Amino acid sequence: MQQRELIISNYVKAYNNFDVEDMLKNLAPSVKFQNISNGDVDMELDGIAAFRSQAEQATELFERREQIIRSFKHTGNKTEIAIDYNAILAADLPNGLKKGDELNLKGHSIFTFDGDKIVGIMDIS
Repeated sequence: MQQRELIISNYVKAYNNFDVEDMLKNLAPSVKFQNISNGDVDMELDGIAAFRSQAEQATELFERREQIIRSFKHTGNKTEIAIDYNAILAADLPNGLKKGDELNLKGHSIFTFDGDKIVGIMDIS
């Protein structure tokens, strides 16, 4: 479990630092990603190439972003983290949010592992 916590902590640190290469370091080639917002799946990605493309695009949307891990919960091959999220937008978004707007969210992410590789990530806010 400590290894999973280290892998997830490194992933979150890379996310906060806009370091896409480090985000990808422990992802399986077949990684599946889902973002769920207000109960609706608003993004699904299949495979590391799609994940990389989205992660690179997302770096352009934020002036600053930070996820803070509040807790870890391990169940079988899954680890769930509770997070606080804070970001400042660097661009206007289609949903009406504007450049300079601050986002403050609480959510959680579920990481699914196969050995020491992340095969699934579900972000829920």
